Amino acid sequence: MKRPAVFLDRDGVVNENRSDYVKSWSEVVFLPGVFDALRRLAQADFAIVLITNQSAVGRGIISYQEAVHINQRVVETIRARGGRVDGAYLCPHHPDANCECRKPRPGLLLQAADELDLDLGRSYVIGDAITDMQAADAAGAQPILVLTGRGQEQVRKAGLADAPPWLVVADLGAAVDHILNERT
Repeated sequence: MKRPAVFLDRDGVVNENRSDYVKSWSEVVFLPGVFDALRRLAQADFAIVLITNQSAVGRGIISYQEAVHINQRVVETIRARGGRVDGAYLCPHHPDANCECRKPRPGLLLQAADELDLDLGRSYVIGDAITDMQAADAAGAQPILVLTGRGQEQVRKAGLADAPPWLVVADLGAAVDHILNERT
């Protein structure tokens, strides 16, 4: 039987988002409460999957190898702090490349679902951008927008403050609380 997943956008959900891109491991700063939230989530029966657009690769700012290296170090750090990550996927393309893997398209979610035998209809996507929410909708997963990273700005710019079409929570910890409370 396919299992559900929690898909985590990286920049803005797990670590701080940078307007000039995360270009090296030394620029990765984990957000407060992330490790506690991921330890709690690791106890549940969800697959935990990191998904991230990394247009810095397509823009020629960093190499694909560096982007993969940063992702690997993020995963290793989460695991060392008691969390779990079952898969990590990134889109290295420029926003104008019209690829299938760049969110808001669901390519990364579909790839992970195929490779990890996941049930997207019982899965969640936690992100800090409307494109994350759109990818969740396109894949049939439940979107949760966090106000960390770009989240507050995205809600304001899209005029969603009064009636957001997705669940909006403060941070990853609040998203994990919601998911775990729905399971009981």
